[in-house]
Parts: sequence; C-alpha cells; structure tokens
Amino acid sequence: MVQVTYKMNVANVDWDELKHTLVSDQFDNGRTPAQYKASFEKSYVVCIAYVAGNIVGTARALSDGVCNAYIVDVWTLSAFRRRGIAKKMMEKIMAQLQGQHVYLFTDDMMAFYKTLGFEEQPVGMGRVVGEWLLKE
Repeated sequence: MVQVTYKMNVANVDWDELKHTLVSDQFDNGRTPAQYKASFEKSYVVCIAYVAGNIVGTARALSDGVCNAYIVDVWTLSAFRRRGIAKKMMEKIMAQLQGQHVYLFTDDMMAFYKTLGFEEQPVGMGRVVGEWLLKE
C-alpha cells in the first residue's frame, strides 16, 4: 500500500511542480504557479496530499470563519484516484469548518460528495468580474 502524507499548510510547496502536474493530469484551469501560490496561501484551510514527496492531491476552503465556507480545488492525481485520498482530504478540511454551511461546486462527482453528506442545492449563480485570471 502506498504511504500518503497529508499536510495542512503550504510550507515548501513547489508551485511549479503543482502547475506542471495539474497540466499533465488535465486539471489545470490556467493559473500561473504564482497564482496557485496566492490562491492557496489566502485560503482558510488547505490540505495537500503527497506520495514520496510528490503532490498527488489538493483541497482547500474559503471561509469567513463563522458560518459560510466554500470548498474548491479538490483534485487527486488520476493514477491515485479511488484510494480514499480525496475523502481523507475532505474530512481534514471539513474538520476545520465546524458549525459552518459548506458549499462546493461539482459537475461530475456528485455521487462522491453525497457519500460525504453533501446534498444537491441546484440554485446558484456565478459571474467573472472583469477578465478571467488577470495576469501579474
């Protein structure tokens, strides 16, 4: 069995490696390594999964720390899926969000999130303000 390590901080993250891995796994949304760094550093809570020193999973939450949180960037490297890594990251993230309404968006993993107690809430709206991912 592969040994997975979970870190709840962004110390020593190789942002270039993360970007490269996300691109090769077809999970990149166009952020630069610096934008990934800023996104994770400004999060309320993060969880990064490692195998042999390499990033194989991420999850993070944005929160006001009182009553509302939003989970984003939940990803597990394709070669490591269906091994409980995403479930463990979600459990670690949600443990830090006690008492809060936790929301997330998914278009293809509804069954997985239902196993974690999430319920469909089909009403929602979104908007990009200005240009998507303004470059530095």
